[in-house]
Amino acid sequence: MIKKCLFPAAGYGTRFLPATKAVPKEMLPILTKPLLQYGVEEALSAGIYNMAIVTGRGKRSIEDHFDNAFELESQLSG
Repeated sequence: MIKKCLFPAAGYGTRFLPATKAVPKEMLPILTKPLLQYGVEEALSAGIYNMAIVTGRGKRSIEDHFDNAFELESQLSG
């Protein structure tokens, strides 16, 4: 059984220019969610909870997207 998942998310995404000038290719929206979100959700639905995302420089938006926002969550809950 597969227990770990690795998402390669490095690289500059030059083939997607100019769209990737401001947003990493993994964070480009597909319908309502970033592309990478679909992969993470698929892994979770398959029972894989141990995941790693390999990124490069300038991909802070990936970390920000998957980071817990404790202050925001506490304000929303109440």
